[in-house]
Amino acid sequence: MKKYLIIGLGNPGAEYTQTRHNIGFNVLDSWAMKSDSSFESVRHGDIFRFKIKGRAVILLKPNTFMNLSGKAVRYWVHQENIPFKNVVIVLDDLALPLGEIRLKLKGSDGGHNGLKSIQEALGRQDYARLRFGIGNDFSKGQQTDFVLGKWGKDELNNVTLGIKNSLKLLETFVLSGAQIAMNQYNQ
Repeated sequence: MKKYLIIGLGNPGAEYTQTRHNIGFNVLDSWAMKSDSSFESVRHGDIFRFKIKGRAVILLKPNTFMNLSGKAVRYWVHQENIPFKNVVIVLDDLALPLGEIRLKLKGSDGGHNGLKSIQEALGRQDYARLRFGIGNDFSKGQQTDFVLGKWGKDELNNVTLGIKNSLKLLETFVLSGAQIAMNQYNQ
């Protein structure tokens, strides 16, 4: 049975709930809500397991904080023996407009501390990442406050639509492969 590991990046703790930086957690929470089960606390994070048309999917929300995400990702990739072509990292992206999504199969960390940690821990850049646009509507020097800030009411429609599109893309990735997912959902 093919196995997939989908990692949503974010920070654990109530103070980070519904912040822009935690969109990776939000996407995974939305996918898990379709089931009767819930996330289980395990080493380096919370996981949720399910099957979809003969494929095993593991959702992981690291509890190592964003800047140390690599530790959790490395552990679970090796623990579950997941090939890198079946790994997707879901993260926030300042360079994309709010709610837009883009799947890339490799690349640099783009200044994202979570990706930087993952690339250092894995020693490679050739894994898929689903970038979720959070926009960049902040003044100079306010980037940290912006990404750690909560969504505004005027942003929620775009966020909801982006999450729905992310779930469609991720399901397509698992069932039909990365290329078809990118062709259908990259904006």
